[in-house]
Amino acid sequence: MVDKVSVKIKRLNPEFNDIPLPSYSTEGSSGMDIRAAVAEDMFINPGEVVLVPTNLSVEIPGGYEIQVRPRSGLAIKNGIGLLNSPGTIDSDYRGEIKVIMMNFSKEKFKISRGDRIAQLILAKYYTANFIESDDLQDSRRGEGGFGHTGQK
Repeated sequence: MVDKVSVKIKRLNPEFNDIPLPSYSTEGSSGMDIRAAVAEDMFINPGEVVLVPTNLSVEIPGGYEIQVRPRSGLAIKNGIGLLNSPGTIDSDYRGEIKVIMMNFSKEKFKISRGDRIAQLILAKYYTANFIESDDLQDSRRGEGGFGHTGQK
């Protein structure tokens, strides 16, 4: 059984009240589909980045964030992805959720009113207390990085 956390959500403009709130498509979904709140069709040209409104703001409980992630279907079928992915909506942010979309394909892509454009995932997070130190404990990996663990 999955724990449920209550998150308040607010529609910002009644013009878009017909657009469904974010929801899970199946019982096993971890991400909720969020939809475009555009009055007219919007186009993303190849290589272009756009900011797509959702007409929604949220009140996330402390200790949680909402991550904005791409939809795999848009990526594989249309070459559409999200920049700053995953995006983070902090618990103290009260502005409109907007999705940074990019067209990685060679074809113009159309976004219509109510289209599913991304998914939202509620996630618990922890804050860190950094302790400055002159030395760190050795590890097997050491300072190797950027593909180091895949080499023999």
